[in-house]
Amino acid sequence: MSLTFGSPLWNLCYLAVLIGLTGYGLHRCCIIGLFLKHRKNIPRPVSHFSELPSVTIQLPLYNEACVAGRLIRAVSELDYPSEKLVIQVLDDSTDETTEVVAEAVAELQQQGLRISHIRRGSREGFKAGALAHGMILGTSDLIFILDADFVPPPDILRKTVDFFTDPGIGLVQMRWGHLNRKQSLLTRLQAMFLDGHLLLEQTARCHSGRFFNFNGTAGIWRRTAIENAGGWHADTLTEDLDLSYRAQLKGWRFLFLPDLVIPAELPEEMNGFKTQQKRWTKGSIQTCLKILPKVWSAPVSLIIKLEATAHLTSNFGYLLLVLMCVLTLPHALGPKQSALYSLLVDLPIFLATTVSIAAFYIVAQRHLNPSGWKRDLLLLPMLLALATGMSINNSLGVLEALFRQTGEFTRTPKSGNASTVSSKPKARYNPVRSLIPAIELLFALYFAYCTWNAWTHSQWMSIPFLLMFLAGFLYVAWNSLCFPSISWSARMVPDQDSLPA
Repeated sequence: MSLTFGSPLWNLCYLAVLIGLTGYGLHRCCIIGLFLKHRKNIPRPVSHFSELPSVTIQLPLYNEACVAGRLIRAVSELDYPSEKLVIQVLDDSTDETTEVVAEAVAELQQQGLRISHIRRGSREGFKAGALAHGMILGTSDLIFILDADFVPPPDILRKTVDFFTDPGIGLVQMRWGHLNRKQSLLTRLQAMFLDGHLLLEQTARCHSGRFFNFNGTAGIWRRTAIENAGGWHADTLTEDLDLSYRAQLKGWRFLFLPDLVIPAELPEEMNGFKTQQKRWTKGSIQTCLKILPKVWSAPVSLIIKLEATAHLTSNFGYLLLVLMCVLTLPHALGPKQSALYSLLVDLPIFLATTVSIAAFYIVAQRHLNPSGWKRDLLLLPMLLALATGMSINNSLGVLEALFRQTGEFTRTPKSGNASTVSSKPKARYNPVRSLIPAIELLFALYFAYCTWNAWTHSQWMSIPFLLMFLAGFLYVAWNSLCFPSISWSARMVPDQDSLPA
């Protein structure tokens, strides 16, 4: 069968891709259903410690001069007995971050805090290596991990440690908040993306008995759970996801606490966001290749195995999305489908893909912001457009994982409070540009032509979606190339997005 434009084979390929995307869309519907079923399940400690346990706080840093001081100050203000706290600043930095940390640590040591500035002399194992090194130096059974851009509230430990009176609990994960949510369109969209994952997915999986993952930060581990699972491994870029599955396969249970929020800073600039997303995407596929066979050979239920498969393979959806983009024009130039075909095939696929994704983020915002969630609906088209625009960047991460390209753990640039840091490190922490924006621009031109073709052939129903794809690729490419000033406000105030009572 010839692959010329208009060939039925193009339509078959297009349909196969849409069926794959439909599967992931239906999985989102399952997550929505589980969330709605379990959203009122509020975890409670089974008991309370008569004497508070010792906690080691690990702060892994690499070239974080803009935010390191803020993090260390916040940790020093935690409302917890100082004799029960051990703070490890795991500093692998190669810039002035080391000086910032040394000064802050020396000041707190003079105040009597048990805080140490730990330098390994190399980045071997990246973040996983730093965390493993810190475990060797500490003895506390509970380990609280915080990335550099997080700002924990003072009472967070007192609200969480009692959950570990249950000896089967291996991890307590808190929800991320967003310090700079309202700073720009990009940060608003990122916040909506994360809210969907951090509220709906984690709640649904936690309370339905599925496996869910430590988010790499804002969580407290039981040391024995880490050790029993084999410790931190550095063979993937998502050491948190890897360890999470290994620990749960060993029988440890995890808790997600959606009403306890630790705010963090979102990447302000498109290339920083793309760096973060590519690392997460690549690491998740690396973990999928490593862990999924173990899941299917484990003595767990079929439901858990299927959910784990959907979870670990979900980023393959970006490859399917790119293929769908490429096949859009050949499909449009193919034979015109009947009304019955559209009713039986196109409509269900549309509902299972686009509508399910929109519903996913609407439900998240509805529960986090009951009074203002309707305003967020205005951002929904741009949210879907951004997901499309990011597909090339993230697909590259998927392909690198499939072809076993390891690569380096690349940090996500964060700026900290603009009023308290110099512009010098902020400028140096800008991510490196790549050739990907040029490809994204080509896709934008491609969809401009697809839109024109749809207009000339009176395919009115497809034009809004083609314009959304065009906007997504153009927005991502333009912001990647131009480094525009996107700040609406220099102030960073945590959003009040805790769950309603």
